[in-house]
Amino acid sequence: MPDPDKLHRDNIGDLLSFIAVARERSFTRAAGILGVSQSTLSHTIRHLESRLGVRLLTRTTRSVSPTEAGERLLRTLEPRFQEIEAELAALSELREFPAGTIRITATDYAADTVLWPRLAPLLQAYPDIRVEISIDYGLVDIAAEGFDMGIRWGDQVAKDMIAVRVAPDTRMVIVGAPSYLAQHPPPATPQDLLRHNCITLRLASSGGLYAWELQKEGRELQVRVEGQATFNGAYQMLNAAVSGCGLAFLPEDQARPHIDAGHLLCLLDDWCPIFPGLHIYYPSRRQSSRAMALVVDALRYQS
Repeated sequence: MPDPDKLHRDNIGDLLSFIAVARERSFTRAAGILGVSQSTLSHTIRHLESRLGVRLLTRTTRSVSPTEAGERLLRTLEPRFQEIEAELAALSELREFPAGTIRITATDYAADTVLWPRLAPLLQAYPDIRVEISIDYGLVDIAAEGFDMGIRWGDQVAKDMIAVRVAPDTRMVIVGAPSYLAQHPPPATPQDLLRHNCITLRLASSGGLYAWELQKEGRELQVRVEGQATFNGAYQMLNAAVSGCGLAFLPEDQARPHIDAGHLLCLLDDWCPIFPGLHIYYPSRRQSSRAMALVVDALRYQS
């Protein structure tokens, strides 16, 4: 039997490590989230199992899953640690100055055009507030992944989240460099895109390629384009298009300087859709933090 006094003295971080591995079903992903090496994390879990005298995780060459005891411990620990986090956030409100770390998942486009320009002055004004921005084009479950908020197009936000608009609606454009179009006839219809070298976007959450979402007079069309170059960020796609690699599907305001300079040309203009503006989203329980409230106010769109 484990010694209760010994358990009280041991680092509570071991339990947090177990929660991360059990939730992620992966030592590699959990180690990345916790900021430790995989070998250190594996040692921590083995040490915890030894202290408790019971196996918590079943390990195979391809996966990790909680045992019956592990599932029971996970169900017990998660809500309690969430209560502790909420209480610590509430206590921080008693400080003279707002403090805390706000973790945000965002696309690179959202981070560059909205997040950083508005958060930089906030961080200067409140030195005890920290932000951590993780770049990802996938639809992240922010609660499961440990984020405080996310920022995505308005139609991508889950209905059970609080959503706050941070940018106006955005028009998307299909663009190509004159050097590319000199060698390839410009597409006359969306179907023509299938014969072009298109610069594609890899979605981290699904691993698949993003299908271009086009729209004309109420008709919606998804075109599964292909090409030689695939990226997981909009700015890399923009640079590839400017260099003449192929056609790209990008926010108009991102491509506009290159369009105005003649480095890119717009194509299939009547099929280019308008996307709902960027919104931040977060669970209602995160409203209690002063630091969170300040971040939300700084990002809120002023029309």
